[in-house]
Amino acid sequence: MQTQKVIDHIIEWLKDYAKKANAKGYIVGVSGGVDSGVVSTLCAMTGLKTVVIEMPIRQQKDQISRALEQIDFLRENFTNVEGFTVDLNAPFEALHDIFDVKDDEFPNEKLAFANTRSRLRMLTLYYYGQINGLLVCGTGNKVEDFGIGFYTKYGDGGVDVSPIADLYKTEVYELAKALNLPESIKNAIPTDGLWDVDRTDEQQIGATYPELEKIQKEYGTKTADDYEGRDKEVFMIFDRMHKAAKHKMVPIPVCDINKEWRN
Repeated sequence: MQTQKVIDHIIEWLKDYAKKANAKGYIVGVSGGVDSGVVSTLCAMTGLKTVVIEMPIRQQKDQISRALEQIDFLRENFTNVEGFTVDLNAPFEALHDIFDVKDDEFPNEKLAFANTRSRLRMLTLYYYGQINGLLVCGTGNKVEDFGIGFYTKYGDGGVDVSPIADLYKTEVYELAKALNLPESIKNAIPTDGLWDVDRTDEQQIGATYPELEKIQKEYGTKTADDYEGRDKEVFMIFDRMHKAAKHKMVPIPVCDINKEWRN
């Protein structure tokens, strides 16, 4: 990959989009991961106002420390960056108490609360984005957004722009290296940070990003019968998750009403 050309292109794309939208710049949620590290840095490199927010909810200490390190990195290198923490533990715990659902009655409760964390963060980004005249910048990569749908609908999937959604995870790591991000960010093990027990993306998905990328590049041209061994296992994982998440990747279905019925 011609990394510098990709970096320059994304920066110009972000600048142009903000100008056309009459926005002052971008707001990004930083998690301590490589995706948000790359995106927040690219936004800062536009020279436009960039606000980065760390939003802990029952967060692991290493995730918090990496997010704060990324904020410090940006502040030290860019005068157009403002960064701070919005502690969302209290509103999340309030919702947790209000909903008061039991695991044994609804098996999907833990997943619903994991997604609630993400949606609280989306709400927070749009609040601070709106009062500052900023666009919410997404941090999803190509595998997450268009492969297996590994994001929360109307959570981290609720954004105004997605500058790295055409880049595979391995390519995002290349950008992180070229941008000289902090070592902890460049080497961060991918995790969504939505669970009380720290679980990596690989543990949740059952496959690594390089494995998934291989399948995604061939998806639609090959079937399960074209694979064997581990590749076939990963194809089945990708295929199952892609089909289950298809509703996230297409426009909201609209029920068309016959014109004759309007008369």
